[in-house]
Amino acid sequence: MTADAAALFEPGSAPLAHRRTERLALDIPVPADLEELHALNSDPRVWTHFPSLRPTRLAQSQEILDVWRECWAADGLGSWIVRDRATGEFLGYAGCRVVRGVFWNLGYRFRPEAQGRGFATEAARAALDAAHEVHPELPVVAYLVEHNAASARVAERLGFTLQHRAPDAGNPDPDVMRLVYADRDLTEAELAAALG
Repeated sequence: MTADAAALFEPGSAPLAHRRTERLALDIPVPADLEELHALNSDPRVWTHFPSLRPTRLAQSQEILDVWRECWAADGLGSWIVRDRATGEFLGYAGCRVVRGVFWNLGYRFRPEAQGRGFATEAARAALDAAHEVHPELPVVAYLVEHNAASARVAERLGFTLQHRAPDAGNPDPDVMRLVYADRDLTEAELAAALG
C-alpha cells in the first residue's frame, strides 16, 4: 500500500472514512476490528440464507478485511464497521465497493441481536449516498437470495427495483433464486457485468 493509500486509514484523512447517522457510527475498518468481524462472519445465525458461504477461519475474515481496505485505497469508499453511536457496541458492517469498474455492490451484515431495528436500512442509505458522491454515474446493485425477504425489504426501502431473477448459480440448493436489485434500471451491459 502506498503512503497516500495508507493515509486513508488515519482518522480524519478521508471524507468518507467516518460517517455518522442518527444512530450509527460508520468507520473505515482497521486491523483491530478483525476479531469482532470474524465473530460476526463465522456466526451461523447470519448465514441461514446461504450457509455454505460462511467463513469459518480467522484467515478468511482477514482476507475480507484486506479486500475492504484495498477498496478504500482504490476507490475512496468500501465497507464500514458499524457501531452503535451511543454505546460504541459493534453491530456489523455495511458499504459499497466498485465491481469491474461498472457498478457499485452494496453489502451489509449485522449481528442477530442488532437485526430488526432498522440499522441495515440506515447504514445502507449512508452507503448508497456515499457511492453517489464518489461515482454517481455508476449504478448501485444489491444481490440477495429470494428467501431473504428482510434484505429485499431493505433494498425496496432504498428505492431499489428488481432487475433480475434466476437460479443462483453455484448455490448448493438448485431451487434457490438469486435476485439482483439496483438503484436505477440497468443497461444490458451493466446487467451482464452484474451477472458475470
